Amino acid sequence: MALVILFNKPFGVLSQFTDARSPSPRPTLSAYIDVPGVYPAGRLDRDSEGLLVLTDDGKLQAKIADPKHKLTKTYLVQVEGAPTGADLQPLRDGVTLKDGPTRPAKVRLIDPPTLWERDPPVRFRKSVPDTWIEVTISEGRNRQVRRMTAHIGFPTLRLVRWRIGSWTLDGLQHGTWRDA
Repeated sequence: MALVILFNKPFGVLSQFTDARSPSPRPTLSAYIDVPGVYPAGRLDRDSEGLLVLTDDGKLQAKIADPKHKLTKTYLVQVEGAPTGADLQPLRDGVTLKDGPTRPAKVRLIDPPTLWERDPPVRFRKSVPDTWIEVTISEGRNRQVRRMTAHIGFPTLRLVRWRIGSWTLDGLQHGTWRDA
């Protein structure tokens, strides 16, 4: 039976267990997870937060990470500006980024979610509003959601992955993990 761990990754933590190449140490998974033989199934950028799935099963790891399996990933995204439903339509249709067209995403405006405080906090500007959207994609290119929101003119300020397939952050405290 495969071991599966769900981890609520904080902002600034690398999605790996070591950072030997960095001249200055950066936080890694080893500061939070002391379980031998598990590895991240996919990545979550250092400046992104939320659900990271780790497993000791290579086949499961590949299934989660490989876009050909079309496992959905849902993100709560704080964007700069105030997009309308019409502004978000290109994401629903699929946009063309430098590395090619994206699959259509499910996107909707949402109320600001109740989340943990981010350290450091997202910059606040009185003159520029921010809005929360929920984005569900079925692929996982490098910084894809950030590039998609920037493509339509609403840069991402904060990105929290909430769900991967049927796994979710529900009830999982910031910086903690549990068996799935």
